[in-house]
Amino acid sequence: MSQEVDVVMDTPPEEQARPAKTAERIRLFAQPAIVVVVTAILLVYTFTRDLTATQKETLNFSTISGAVTTHIVITFVVTAIVLAIAVPLGIILTRKGYDKLAPIFIGIGNIGQAAPAVGLLVLFFLATGKTGFWIGVLPIAFYSLLPVLRNTMLGFQQVNPSYIDAAKGQGMSSGGILWRIEFPLAVPYILAGLRTSLVLAVGTATLSFLVGAGGLGILIDTGYKLNQQLILVVGAVLAVALALLIDWFGALAERFLGPKGLR
Repeated sequence: MSQEVDVVMDTPPEEQARPAKTAERIRLFAQPAIVVVVTAILLVYTFTRDLTATQKETLNFSTISGAVTTHIVITFVVTAIVLAIAVPLGIILTRKGYDKLAPIFIGIGNIGQAAPAVGLLVLFFLATGKTGFWIGVLPIAFYSLLPVLRNTMLGFQQVNPSYIDAAKGQGMSSGGILWRIEFPLAVPYILAGLRTSLVLAVGTATLSFLVGAGGLGILIDTGYKLNQQLILVVGAVLAVALALLIDWFGALAERFLGPKGLR
């Protein structure tokens, strides 16, 4: 037994990490392939069979492409808002003198994350008395804010203080230290939070139809209300496929956009 333990402990870290890296590479290739194949099979099956008049009203190229496009736009607008708010705020909350405010903003972010997404959408609709694209986007952005905010703060907090001291010793300014040392080292954490926010946004966007913002939720709702299983399946599968594809893009960003030495 002791000999087996010794073998494991003597294994270099690179050897231990190799299976995980191999599995990640396989997933990076397999995930989009599976999404494309399943989606293609579903769409070919849908458009090559005899549809009823009700199904033809919904299952046509214009309606499906419009729903998918709107869903993607909602997801990326939400992501842009989250990045524009969470990253600068996360940086500020790691600066000396402002770090005492961190629990307040993390608490606010936790409220957005803990509250049901459908509740946020309905409450925002009731508060504004309006419907439309932005009434769907803003609550989803609030719901997706926490992962990027928390990971941005964590990324900057994990920077080794000796790096900062060495930079100061070389006469580097505070701004130079922030953008040339701290930010690059925090990028992997920010990207991990961004990936989580993307998945949250694309999943929650299926509810945006409730406030007239559109998206793939329209197909799911239509199929459910009219008891049309084919419409329901098409909407659900496309929503899942889009979520997996967005997650794949997030994985690519984590793998290729971080500092080379930390990949």
